Amino acid sequence: MTGIRPGGRARILLAATLTAGLALGLTACGGSGSGTKASADGKVTISVGCEPPTSKPVSRDGWVDDVKAFEKQNPKVTVVSDDTNPCDDPATFNAKLASGKMDDVFYTYFTDADNVIDSGQAADIQKYTGDINEVSSIQSSLMNVYRQGNQSTGDLYGVPTGNYSLGMVYNKALFKRAGLDPNKPPTTWDQVETDAIAINKLGGGVVGYGDYSAGNTGGWHFAAEMYSRGGTMVSADGKTASFDNAQGLATLQFLHKLRFTDNVMGTKQGLQYNDLLQMMASGKLGMYVGSPDNLTAIHTQYKTAYTNLGVGPMPGVSKPTAALVGGSGYMFNKNDSPAQIEAGIKFVNYEFMTSGIGQFNYKRLAATKQPVGLPEPDLWSGAAAVADTSVMKKYANIPTDNFASYVASTPTMHLIIEPPQAQAIYAQGDKAMDSILTNPNANAQQLLDTFKTATNTVLANAQH
Repeated sequence: MTGIRPGGRARILLAATLTAGLALGLTACGGSGSGTKASADGKVTISVGCEPPTSKPVSRDGWVDDVKAFEKQNPKVTVVSDDTNPCDDPATFNAKLASGKMDDVFYTYFTDADNVIDSGQAADIQKYTGDINEVSSIQSSLMNVYRQGNQSTGDLYGVPTGNYSLGMVYNKALFKRAGLDPNKPPTTWDQVETDAIAINKLGGGVVGYGDYSAGNTGGWHFAAEMYSRGGTMVSADGKTASFDNAQGLATLQFLHKLRFTDNVMGTKQGLQYNDLLQMMASGKLGMYVGSPDNLTAIHTQYKTAYTNLGVGPMPGVSKPTAALVGGSGYMFNKNDSPAQIEAGIKFVNYEFMTSGIGQFNYKRLAATKQPVGLPEPDLWSGAAAVADTSVMKKYANIPTDNFASYVASTPTMHLIIEPPQAQAIYAQGDKAMDSILTNPNANAQQLLDTFKTATNTVLANAQH
């Protein structure tokens, strides 16, 4: 998710961890996208969104330092940082977009890219593709979020700068107590069931497996779990729901079995994002679907020892398994001049796309006690990824072994981005998830049919 994790992950932590450490800040000044064009002497000013707020002083200071260093390297470019609006608040983003008040270089979640392109508010930067740092090494699935048409040569409207993919967060201490190997998390849904039963037998309020069903998180997890079974949420043209089938039915039926036949999910349902993190921190939850940054959140917020936590790959039913991927990037205002686009790409390169600098300044992150060692963002493939990982491990201050099986599985995973209109669809999915986890007599097929109808309405309304 985004923002709080569902797609827009109000993704609570994507904004926090994906930007985490993002070495971020400068003086706030709202950008209107009207853009100050290049002057006769070649000087250009760009407004850049998603400056960390003053409430995050470490990230803010890092951004301020980076802007100063960037401007010193590029004396003809002035960066006007904007912290006056949330990076991408799902509740206000579309209205702001429609008003034409986006920054010259503005932040978006992956789930908003299509809407921005369809609105005509973003500049096509395809002819500047060669200026993007390590562009040939950026994972194609991430670049394609911002592409239209041919996935290699089609129009390009943005640059991905942060991403995550879902796996299985698990309690290593409970695994050990249940007689399971704490270094071998489940890789199939059948194994999830077996392990959850074993953990649940520990008693004392321990729950084997947990899942969401409120706050748009239920629909988000339905999508992720259905992807892992080989399904898709919407048709290729994005106009109709495509989950009312065997994969969608299996997803709901499996959860119903865990809840009411195996009795490994506890009685408290209607859970939202932080609920499962709190349960994991308390030592009462065995497993749940989540991303690697959950570990740093649990450790930071609840002081849970890293030795008790781990992240494994997304379980599946066949190989390769599909994992839901979310993330964020920067797009360029339609009113930007060529000079502003060039300057904007230079800044994005500096702050987000260069190992050792900006969000990848691991030395600074470690010195300011920010987490170093997460396998996200995971932007690059090949030699670029290997080189950055080598630098990261040098400054790692969290145990990277906690993510070993997750990292080992990543190259073989089929990454699928969230569906269009993700938040609205997830809200409808919450209803199906809540019913399947609270009603022992729930009719999975009827829930799926209702969810499909609601999703088709969401998609149809988005076409107008």
